[in-house]
Amino acid sequence: MTDTAQPALNKGTRAFSRFEWLIAGRYLRARRKEAFISVIASLTMVGVAIGVATLIVVMSVMNGFRAELLTKILGLNGHFTAFPIEREFTDYKETIAALEQIDGVSFAVYFVEGQVLASGPGSSTGATVRGMDAENLEKLDLLYNSAVQGGWDEWDSSKGVAIGYRLAQALGVSLGDQVQIINPDGAMTPFGSTPQIRSYPVNVIFNLGMVEFDSFFMYMPLEPAQTYFKKFEEVLKPGMGPLDPLASDAEIDAAYERVNQVSAAEVFIDDPDNVIEMRQRLQSDPSTRPLVLTDWQQRNETFFSALQVERVVMFTILSMIILVAAFNIISSLIMLVKDKSSDIAVLRTMGATRGAIMRIFSITGTTIGVIGTLTGVVLGLIVAANAETLRAFVSNTLGVAIFPPEVFFLSTLPSKTDPVEVAVVVGLALGLSFLATLYPAWRAAQYDPVEALRYE
Repeated sequence: MTDTAQPALNKGTRAFSRFEWLIAGRYLRARRKEAFISVIASLTMVGVAIGVATLIVVMSVMNGFRAELLTKILGLNGHFTAFPIEREFTDYKETIAALEQIDGVSFAVYFVEGQVLASGPGSSTGATVRGMDAENLEKLDLLYNSAVQGGWDEWDSSKGVAIGYRLAQALGVSLGDQVQIINPDGAMTPFGSTPQIRSYPVNVIFNLGMVEFDSFFMYMPLEPAQTYFKKFEEVLKPGMGPLDPLASDAEIDAAYERVNQVSAAEVFIDDPDNVIEMRQRLQSDPSTRPLVLTDWQQRNETFFSALQVERVVMFTILSMIILVAAFNIISSLIMLVKDKSSDIAVLRTMGATRGAIMRIFSITGTTIGVIGTLTGVVLGLIVAANAETLRAFVSNTLGVAIFPPEVFFLSTLPSKTDPVEVAVVVGLALGLSFLATLYPAWRAAQYDPVEALRYE
């Protein structure tokens, strides 16, 4: 009788047949006497889901953090900063026009920059002042579209300043108030240099969404900035000979003309990661004057390297959650194998091969991992897509600042999900889940049906 039954069962138990899936499904479904094992399997599934969701959320937030910082930093500062060499930067308009003709360059701007002490009714603080004309400001979409009070109309003739809203709060000023700026490099006297003190009205208050820029940057029209920071020189007009020593002040003023200068230029390129090739193009172009170039990777090398290291470390640490869940799969399957020892023996006597037994329990454990992974992916994508909403809700509910902008530079919590990273997380979870089933499934396949049934 056994000889006739065994070939029939073997014929129906080809690898991953319906029979094996049916048995594995029965083991996954809870029955009253197996409730404890089912609870362990459910908790294991939840552990896998939490691990996958946590990895997706954390990696998405870190991607968003990096992308947002890159957008803010490179939206205000160029991919290359060009400084003059050999002579003063007086031919800045011609240089900018030549740079913008180079293939791969999006646009370029010039500016005057200096460090000052800004003072208002509230307090005093250090600030960076940049002088730019309206033509260049319009090229910086991030800055031009960030005005929350006032506007850039008639900027060149306004003789006012634009400041970040955090700087305005620190100084205690609002639109129309006067801001006093102090530059230590003032007029020379017999007793030394005296500070240069000027007051300017606040015409624009902007919000870039980045604490560092909103707290320390101030803009003013180009010509007032050139005057304030002494970025000009008086030279004799072409064709003018030596002046009469007894010439009047009016004659002297008429004989000289003012030649303006700028501090540097910012060059924005189409591909921010293509800095090596673009550096060669910019430096070898014959139509531009000699310039010293520093790219954004050099300026922010330490910062972005630290971000990259942090991403790798966080991924490694959080992967341990999935690893712990995989160990839970091992323990739950071992308990299931012990509980089903008599079933295994009956299946073996009916003709089920060791491979079939191994596949049954491997399917059971892998199914736990698959369901947990898919649940975690859905949960992680939902949380990642609503990271800022959830942060604001929890922060308002608990009354605690979560991810304070003073520490994390940004005023909101950004999130950017990378499909490749999601695929890596899914592959990691499924791989660990499958590997976790091998030992318990192998142990089940080694059961001797005679020994298992002896005491039944």
